[in-house]
Amino acid sequence: MTIPAADRPYFAAFLNLRGKPGLVVGGGEVAAAKTETLLRSGVRVSVIAPQLCPRLAELTVLGAVRHEAKRFQPGDLVGAEVVIAATDDPAVNEAVSAAAKSLRVPVNVADNAELSAFIMPAVVDRVPVQIAISTGGASPVLARRLRAAIESAVPYAFGRLAALAARFRPASKQRHPDAMARRRFWERVVEGPIADLVLAGQEQQALEALQRELAPGAAPESLKGTVYLVGGGPGNPELLTLRALRVLQHADVLLYDNLVSPAIVDLARREAERVYVGKKAADHALSQDQINDLLVHHARAGKRVVRLKGGDPFIFGRGGEEIETLASRRISFEVVPGVTAASGASAYAGIPLTHRDYAHACVFVTGHLQDGEPELDWDALAAPRQTIVVYMGVRALPQICRRLVAHGLAPEHPAVIVQGATGERQRVLTGTLATLAEIAAREKVKPPALVIIGEVVRLREKLAWYSPGAVEQAAAAQRD
Repeated sequence: MTIPAADRPYFAAFLNLRGKPGLVVGGGEVAAAKTETLLRSGVRVSVIAPQLCPRLAELTVLGAVRHEAKRFQPGDLVGAEVVIAATDDPAVNEAVSAAAKSLRVPVNVADNAELSAFIMPAVVDRVPVQIAISTGGASPVLARRLRAAIESAVPYAFGRLAALAARFRPASKQRHPDAMARRRFWERVVEGPIADLVLAGQEQQALEALQRELAPGAAPESLKGTVYLVGGGPGNPELLTLRALRVLQHADVLLYDNLVSPAIVDLARREAERVYVGKKAADHALSQDQINDLLVHHARAGKRVVRLKGGDPFIFGRGGEEIETLASRRISFEVVPGVTAASGASAYAGIPLTHRDYAHACVFVTGHLQDGEPELDWDALAAPRQTIVVYMGVRALPQICRRLVAHGLAPEHPAVIVQGATGERQRVLTGTLATLAEIAAREKVKPPALVIIGEVVRLREKLAWYSPGAVEQAAAAQRD
């Protein structure tokens, strides 16, 4: 098939302009953005413009660029190896393009592909890894959209992984002179435990492991498993961290709790073995010791084990107990924080946990019962200008409300229950210490639910923004 000349793609290339002279004509915000792109590539930039925007003026004062306060003349291009025209005068841009092309100097004219010898792609930068995206000038907005999608999918640590690989390229050629064997070696590195160490920020351990692999006469190290304690957040999959998503998609085994959203469990690698470990109130599918033993067993089998918890693993999630076991057994582990239920529930209910006019402190407690009563420091909890967030407190709600009133809080003190926080079935039930337990019983509230107590609850009426199920409710009203 013959491609029309106008539709033929650009030649994709990465130019080494480090230390080379470049010229930017224009002094506005667009010129500043182009200038910073050239500076990141090591270009020695001169800017020609009668006046400069604040950012370019700052770069000039810092000595990052050289400024000539004048109008463009064709002779200004002498010696330049790359030129960018970014003025708001089409005639000047056209003059820069014509002069550059006559001297065979690569030129880019902002937002004008016809006058440009090259175009500047949207770039995902993970130095030394770079991913360039171009639509041939047809839709820069689409290119930026694609870049945003790739940004979320490519870990920042990929650059450090590439730098580590570059450091050991000569050693890998010596250790594996056969090209096929060398390729397989690097595939094992970038897809295995060494890459995992880099992505987890354990670069010294990754370096030492790679040195051992490349030592003369060394056999490949035996496969070692790793346990990832991952916070699944309050329920909404959109609130999962990028690191948590990447870990889930590489899991061999997934151990998950009752409070983890099914939508988040579904994000795990399709081939991963899924193990439900329960953790409902007074109804555990497995004991904590059994869960600990499972983590150790699968890790020693060389597997990537994800221990997935609702919220954050270090806030009432027994994450500390589990990694104590792993550390004592010399099992490699990583903790991936999550959005804790308190943050998710309060934000989606429109209730700030702290506020200058209402609360200068916030306390997280658990409502577990001991001999029928929650064991809490009631005097400290009843302090004024303080928000109390109660995890797992639905069963103990009558006792909690009664004790707080007995220790000085008014029966009219505001309180709220957030059930199914951040999800499509979120419910927010507002009351007071005198009424909240009755409301919970009448509405048959069940976990996952969080209790928030404090003057900040009064702000909900003004700040509530999340309205799940609005479409279904409107449809039902229309049917009625």
